[in-house]
Amino acid sequence: MSKISLILASASPRRLSLLADIGIVPDRVEPADTDETPHRAEKPSDLAWRLAYEKGALVAQRNPEALVLSADTVVGCGRRILPKAETPEDVRACLSLLSGRRHRVTTAVCLFAPNAKVCRKRSVSFVTFKLMTPQEIDAYVASGEGIGKAGGYAIQGRAARLIRQIGGSYSGIVGLPLFETGQLLCAAGVL
Repeated sequence: MSKISLILASASPRRLSLLADIGIVPDRVEPADTDETPHRAEKPSDLAWRLAYEKGALVAQRNPEALVLSADTVVGCGRRILPKAETPEDVRACLSLLSGRRHRVTTAVCLFAPNAKVCRKRSVSFVTFKLMTPQEIDAYVASGEGIGKAGGYAIQGRAARLIRQIGGSYSGIVGLPLFETGQLLCAAGVL
């Protein structure tokens, strides 16, 4: 019996690196290009579930004989979904909103098996930023680190010095909760 290929349905280098931390190297990385626009009145956790599923389903459809791992991370402040920052202005708006506040980071993970079975897990973590000065926000925006990041920051980078407290999964905040992902991969016989 031949080994089943594992495909990571993500363009995120952080997810690839996190998988390597637990000894997993996918056979292939195949990003899924999906519309990440939230639906009207969609909650942050629902968006994470939907996007993780849609990304994985798209790649699984093209690769029916493989295991496909997909994930999506959404930052929510109350019922509000924060964007993946595309501009310095987006980063500034996100940090201004998060300054001095606690918010939720939800990462949903799906594993699509060749038998069309889909297993899923999620991680919900909490992050509290210090009350940031305008100068601290300006310095972070100028670093460029928040571009392309959900909520406009990277906890594994310069933003770490601005974060007072986290609760939950650090790796989930980075983009792939390793405990939950490990459970899925173990159940599938990969670990």
